[in-house]
Amino acid sequence: MIKETAPNRYAVATRSTLVSVFVNSLLSTIQIIIGFFSHSQSLIADGFHTLTDLFADFIVLGANRISRSKADANHPYGHARFETVASMVLGLLLIIAGLGMLFVAARKFADPSSIPRVHQIALYVAVVVVISKEILFRYMVRVAKRMNSTMLMANAWHARADAASSVVVAFGIFGNLMGYVFLDPLAAALVGFMICRTGGKFAWNALSRLADGGLPPQELQAIEKTLKETPGVINIHNVRTRYMGDSVLVDAHLLVNSELTVSEAHLIAVNARKRVIAEHHALDALMHIDPEDDRDEDDNNFPDLPGRDEIVAALGDIYAQFQPDLHIHYLHGEINLILLLEKQQLDDDNHRKRIVEQLMSLKKRYPMLKSVRLITTIEQINF
Repeated sequence: MIKETAPNRYAVATRSTLVSVFVNSLLSTIQIIIGFFSHSQSLIADGFHTLTDLFADFIVLGANRISRSKADANHPYGHARFETVASMVLGLLLIIAGLGMLFVAARKFADPSSIPRVHQIALYVAVVVVISKEILFRYMVRVAKRMNSTMLMANAWHARADAASSVVVAFGIFGNLMGYVFLDPLAAALVGFMICRTGGKFAWNALSRLADGGLPPQELQAIEKTLKETPGVINIHNVRTRYMGDSVLVDAHLLVNSELTVSEAHLIAVNARKRVIAEHHALDALMHIDPEDDRDEDDNNFPDLPGRDEIVAALGDIYAQFQPDLHIHYLHGEINLILLLEKQQLDDDNHRKRIVEQLMSLKKRYPMLKSVRLITTIEQINF
């Protein structure tokens, strides 16, 4: 899938929404005027129902504008979740519209005689409205899929819900003209249920994303594959995702060679992050480097190991005198030390004895100290 740039997403979303505003404004005006003169209460009601689409369009325009705002102190990850909020609001609007249709249908079932006789022109207008809204729906769905926008998709289905209500009106008017008055409330009840179901689906999906719901298993596995294929990554675990609007935030633990320098391990993490952002719909990715597989470890179970300052202090005067290059490796709850000294520092027997005694004392003090290696340099050449 081609990732659209933020400005282009905003421009396309705004253009499609303005098209919806124009069509709904025109249709609602025609429905209300023709409904009034043809004595069709259902056409008038559908005209006012179309106005809810206008309300939804303005919600989309507002959310789309806010969502493209840059990150700030209060929203360090940006404002993309305003699109998700808009999707939930649109879903709730669909539910309300569906419940309203169910209520009206129930009233018509209770009193079929309340349906007035209407003029035939109302049926023609209802058919034109159905066709127009179906065309609008298909246009908006195509744009939503292209932009991979749940907000635009929700708005498209809101247009479909309004088109469905227009179908109800057409059936109701046709039934009225043919004398089958029960068709109107029956169709209204069925479509009202479908609208409620669609609205509930959008509202629930939006709520799930706002509650930090993650990607489906198939998409998560694709990200894991990308991470595993990054050069230098031995294994991965604790890969987690959460939605930020229509994009996702990713964080993962990368297992690398424990002997790597910090900068080399960091480069592996940078490359893994770039690959995830480039190949998946990720807004950002946070990589945690592990020198060992710590998937079963947490802060409570991890042993209390001494830090560098404590180890340097325990080495005492030998560290102060000889200033060895000290490498500390924390692996599997144990410590491995490497001390790099100049060769002449160990040529003196007294120096060697003091260093060995100090290191033996260090091992007794820290039982988790697994190994200590002394390495001497003969010659150093810098290029």
